[in-house]
Amino acid sequence: MIFPYLIELPKIIDSRGNLSVVENSKDIPFDIQRVYWLYEVPTGELRGGHSHRDLQQVLIALHGSLKVTVDDGKNRQTFLLDRPNVGLYIDSNIWREMSDFSEGAVCLVLASKPYDASGYIRNYDEFIEISKNPKLCVTLLQQNAHLLQ
Repeated sequence: MIFPYLIELPKIIDSRGNLSVVENSKDIPFDIQRVYWLYEVPTGELRGGHSHRDLQQVLIALHGSLKVTVDDGKNRQTFLLDRPNVGLYIDSNIWREMSDFSEGAVCLVLASKPYDASGYIRNYDEFIEISKNPKLCVTLLQQNAHLLQ
């Protein structure tokens, strides 16, 4: 597991408007299998509040700003996303909470796998237990393999 970090994405500056690009396994450390975005998040609402068993993500504030608090079971850190050419890489087994969305904020999420409800850890206490014993995550995945088919 790698603790989350910021990725500076290419930024092509042009008098007609700037452009940024993301290419699989070049600008981010995985191939993109799913893309979605969060928008029109009401003031004071939290998003996230979960971890993924086997999924990597990059979060990018395309418009506006938001805070992302990440937790590996031992360390917590809050990142401010407020530039469309900077992404936050989040590895598997990292708890994340998104908050303080500015009005009109749009958060783009690039994911390494398609959606799979069984791959989420939505209970913080369960997440802490898994973070103390990574083999438990593998065991839980094996026990729930039939759900993935």
